[in-house]
Amino acid sequence: MPLYGCALRFWAVVELRIRSRLNALLVRELCVDFGVVSLDREWARGVSYIIHTMEMNDGKLYIVATPIGNLGDITQRALKVLETSDAVYAEDTRVTGKLLAAFGLKKPLCRLDENIIRSKTDEVIERIRAGEVIAYCTDAGMPGVSDPGSVLIAAAREASVPCEILPGASAGTLAYVASGFSCPNHYFGCFFPRKKTEQIQTLDSLASLNAALIFYESPHRLLDSLCTINEALPQRRICVCRELTKLHEEVYLGTPAEALSHFATMEEASGIKGEIVIVIDAAGADEARSRDDDVLNQANELICRLIADGERVKSAAKIAASELGIAKNLAYEMALSAKEAQDDT
Repeated sequence: MPLYGCALRFWAVVELRIRSRLNALLVRELCVDFGVVSLDREWARGVSYIIHTMEMNDGKLYIVATPIGNLGDITQRALKVLETSDAVYAEDTRVTGKLLAAFGLKKPLCRLDENIIRSKTDEVIERIRAGEVIAYCTDAGMPGVSDPGSVLIAAAREASVPCEILPGASAGTLAYVASGFSCPNHYFGCFFPRKKTEQIQTLDSLASLNAALIFYESPHRLLDSLCTINEALPQRRICVCRELTKLHEEVYLGTPAEALSHFATMEEASGIKGEIVIVIDAAGADEARSRDDDVLNQANELICRLIADGERVKSAAKIAASELGIAKNLAYEMALSAKEAQDDT
């Protein structure tokens, strides 16, 4: 069949498929039947758009990652979903509105921040069930990571409505990579606690973890947080990332004391600005050995006290192993030694 006649017939059948709202799989089958894969690029683009439009006919929630600073980091998938969705829900409609305007997109915007998201999830779910395609964006980065997006995702899973996550920028992951720390494990702690007592408790509980520690922080609280880190983990290397992907991006590496001095100078000169991510490296070999010695000393003191109070060897070993996390056989040997020393006196 001549190319022109084939084209007319193909698009006529596609139009019927669209009007009957049949699924995109049938259009793909038509592409094979009509040999569209062998046609030019414009055809390929047209077919791709038709298929995407048909796939969007069924209601679905799209969780759309957005740039954390550089607009060039947005993905083609994100733009296509934002362009073809029925409505865009946003943590802040002003921020998302500027993003859409930057790419020439106009869509109905609905506010969905942490204050109202729990009361609005039913509305979103009903719109999806009615066949609408809903996109959700937070101010920057990956929705669901330290923001209210996780509430909407959980509601969609609970309601069994289609939900697709579009990957994109995440400040925590970027900062971990930018640090260059070699530990293959990392722990993301969301925002660093505000109160000093909670900060110390957090660092103490995570100090023995074989992982880099990642926290978001406000520029206004950075100096206080660095003071606490310097007190709790002075020997660690840290990386402070500021304004990631933006014009004045900064990645500072050093000890907590060095970072404190650097940013204190910045605060005096012009003030600390921008979003902050702190990455604390995993413990080095010397710190790990020192911590192990401290734990063993604590275990020995505890066992000796328990034995002196009349606790049986097996029971004292079990308590020490449970409270301090040491091996049970090691705790038992320590308890035996403590019992023998008591009997010899």
